[in-house]
Amino acid sequence: MSAGKDRRLSRKVRRSYVISTVSIALVLFMLGIVSYVTLSAISAARDLQTGVVVSVEVADDLSPESEAHIVEAIEATGMSTEVAFMSKDEKFEDESFREQFEVDLDLLLGENPLRNSYEVTISEEYADRGSIDEFCAKIEAIDGVEYIAVPPVEVVESMHETISNVSIGLVVFLIVLLIISILLLNNTIRLAIYSKRYLINTMKLVGATKWYIMRPLLASALKQGIVAGVIAAAMVVGMVYGVDSYTPEGLALLDYREASIIAGAVMLVGILITVSFSAIAVNKFVNMKSNKIYLY
Repeated sequence: MSAGKDRRLSRKVRRSYVISTVSIALVLFMLGIVSYVTLSAISAARDLQTGVVVSVEVADDLSPESEAHIVEAIEATGMSTEVAFMSKDEKFEDESFREQFEVDLDLLLGENPLRNSYEVTISEEYADRGSIDEFCAKIEAIDGVEYIAVPPVEVVESMHETISNVSIGLVVFLIVLLIISILLLNNTIRLAIYSKRYLINTMKLVGATKWYIMRPLLASALKQGIVAGVIAAAMVVGMVYGVDSYTPEGLALLDYREASIIAGAVMLVGILITVSFSAIAVNKFVNMKSNKIYLY
C-alpha cells in the first residue's frame, strides 16, 4: 500500500516538474520570438535608410582627370558611403533591365542608348529628400555630369517611419511581456518550491544546515533552467529557420548569427531566472518557523 502511494507521489512530482519546465520554456520562447521580431523590424528600418542609391550619369567622352574630379566631388560632399562605377554596357547587358522589355533591345535600338554612371550609396543620416536635393544640386553643376537619377525617397521615408513606429510598439510590448513573464515564472517556481515545503521543514528539524537544504533544490532548479532554456532556444532557432525559408530573397531579417545570440540569451535568462527565483523561494521556507510552514 505504502509502495503504491510512493509511486503515485513520484508520478505527481515528475508531472509537476514537467509541467513547470514546459511552462518556463514556453514563456522563454515567447520572449525570444518577440525579441527576434523587434530586432528584425529595427534592422529592416536601418537597411531601408542605408539602401538609397543615387545614379550620377556622366558623358561618354570623359577624360580620366574629369572622372577623378567627379568622384572626388561626390566624396567631398560627405554624404556617401560608397561610390561604384557602372559602365553603360554593364547596364545594357543586365538581365533585370532586359526583362522589363518584351522585345530584343539589340534589334529594337541598334545601339546602346544608356550612359556610364557612378552609383552613389547615400549614408543613413542623409537619406532624406532635402539632403538628396542638396547633393544633386552640388553634383549637377560639375562638367561632364549629364543627369542624376534619384529613387522615390518619399516612399523610403514613409516605409522607414512606419517600421520605426512598429519597432517602438514592439519594444514597448517586449518590456510589458518581460514583466508579465517574470511574474509568471516567479509564480511557477514558487509553486514548485511550495510543494516541497514539508520536505524543507523536515530537513530543518533533523538539523540540516541552510546550505545543505538549499544545495539540492538549487541544483534541481539549475537543471530545470538548462532544460527549459535549451527547449526554448531550439524552438526559437526552428522558428527562425522556418520564417527564413518563406522570406523572399532580398528581404532578409536577421542573420543566423544574431538569431543564435538571441537563442543563447534565452538560455541564459532561463537559467538565471530559474535559479534566482528558486533561491528566493527556498530561502523563505528555510527561514520560516516550523509552525508557520504548516499554516502557510
